[in-house]
Amino acid sequence: MNLAIAIEPAPLETDARGVIRVAKTRVTLDTVVTAFLEGCTPEEIGEQYPSLQISDIYLVVGYYLKHNLEIDGYLAERQRQAASIRQEVEQRFNPVGIRERLIARLERHP
Repeated sequence: MNLAIAIEPAPLETDARGVIRVAKTRVTLDTVVTAFLEGCTPEEIGEQYPSLQISDIYLVVGYYLKHNLEIDGYLAERQRQAASIRQEVEQRFNPVGIRERLIARLERHP
C-alpha cells in the first residue's frame, strides 16, 4: 500500500482589516495561539471555540510552532494597536468614575 503524502496548508485567512482568522470562522489567530501558549490542548481550544475543527486547530498550532518568530511579531503589533485604541478611547471617554455615573443615571431614570 502506498500512502500519498500531502502538505496541508494552514487554514488561515486575512480579513479586510488585516486580522488573521482561522478559515471560515471569526476566531482569530491571536485567540488560538494565546490559548495554546497558556497551556490549552487543541481539544480544550476546540471545546472553548466549537466553530473550529479540531484538525484546523492542530494545523494552526503546527504553523505557529514552525513560524513562531513571525507570528510573535504579528501578535506584538496587534497588542500595540489594541493599546493605542484603548488609550484613544479612554481619552475620549474617561473611565474614572464610570460606575458611579451609571448608578446615578439609573437613579434619575428608574
